[in-house]
Amino acid sequence: MSNWNLATILSSLHTDIQGKLDLARSSFAHPGVKGDASETVWLTLLQTYLPKRYQAETAHVVDSEGKFSDQIDVVVFDRQYSPFIFDFQGQKVIPAESVYAVFEAKQTVDAALIAYAQAKVASVRALSRTSLPIPHAGGVYKAKEPFPILGGILSFESEWAPALGASLERALADPADPGRLDLGCIAAHGHFSRKADDTYELVTEGKPATAFLFKLIEKLQFSGTVPMIDIGAYARWLAA
Repeated sequence: MSNWNLATILSSLHTDIQGKLDLARSSFAHPGVKGDASETVWLTLLQTYLPKRYQAETAHVVDSEGKFSDQIDVVVFDRQYSPFIFDFQGQKVIPAESVYAVFEAKQTVDAALIAYAQAKVASVRALSRTSLPIPHAGGVYKAKEPFPILGGILSFESEWAPALGASLERALADPADPGRLDLGCIAAHGHFSRKADDTYELVTEGKPATAFLFKLIEKLQFSGTVPMIDIGAYARWLAA
């Protein structure tokens, strides 16, 4: 009989993430350094625990028309079927077709920071995505319709009390907004996710980071595979 305990393992994962975020918040005085440290904690979580078909990086996103998003703290993207457009000294540019999800990482959340995250998400969703028919042994599958890109926010704390209550729900309102947030985590308190009816499930709990990770993986499973990118549409820029 094994001595492993699944509840202990999952609790330890959250405790590790919360502890690192708390340490980043309390150890660094400069807001930029503090923010970079928190961003790294979230990136490391996703890089370690997401299935290997996904990758997570800080990056800009570009489309075949030459339009760029804002810099995004955490981009979850396909690495199996999609190329990097650019990677130099830590500056990464990722094609829009390969993006599954984007997140803004902050030390805390309030209405202004939720709006800031929504604007970042909208800058990615505004990009064009190509999709080509897919050849196979029996013929050709029609071009896949690009799936909705997930958007969210990640933080350690909240300026609201309760952290996951009416104030957060009001800030997340308007599901028609191109910057709507689909899920997020406030590691000291809980996580949230958008439901099929465009309302939000706000969950106050003891292991938010682990619960958020599982919720993200669940949503990624329903996204399926990225569309077949039209490399030629990007290659046209070589002649510009």
